[in-house]
Amino acid sequence: METITTREFRALPGVEDWRPRVTGAFALFRTGSFAVGAQLFAAIAELAEAADHHPDVDVRYATVRVRLFTHSAGGLTARDGALAAQISNAARELDIPAVTDRMRDLMLAVATPDPSSILPFWKAATGFQEVAQGALFDPDGRGPLIWFQPVDKPLRGRSHLDVNAPRDLIEKRLEAALAAGGVLVDDSHAPRWWTVADADGHKIDLSPWRS
Repeated sequence: METITTREFRALPGVEDWRPRVTGAFALFRTGSFAVGAQLFAAIAELAEAADHHPDVDVRYATVRVRLFTHSAGGLTARDGALAAQISNAARELDIPAVTDRMRDLMLAVATPDPSSILPFWKAATGFQEVAQGALFDPDGRGPLIWFQPVDKPLRGRSHLDVNAPRDLIEKRLEAALAAGGVLVDDSHAPRWWTVADADGHKIDLSPWRS
């Protein structure tokens, strides 16, 4: 199935509640209680099964957040638009309003003269996938978008990322990050964590989960 642009998604009927971006189309519904959220989730699950197209659904105490993305196509498609309209209609039938003024996500910008030279390192260390040129995203839809911003000179600061995962996975990430051009900056705290850096000096701490 062919992908569509965010502009094409916004032009589809019934998607006014949704905000599309490179990582998918998002909607937030204010349920007011967990029980009402469960009702909305049940309605979404029924629609998803009928369409054989399954969104990511985050049910909280007072809200339900939904992300639509066609993984097989690597982007948004008309299937996402059709299901988005059905989900919005189901929410209206349950008298659940959409919250369109809180659709925001954290994005990390990594300034670099040459994004292509360091992107493999970040991809290996984080386990994220490239969803657009110069942009990485968590394949499970939980982490922030990481954008590699082209600049004339690298910006050197004190900030860094922590990547936490089970020990066997962290050790694989460490090996992959070094193979992708990374540098082991500090292993004095190993095996609690390792600090690695890309070619521009941006650092990532690879830290196993603590039991």
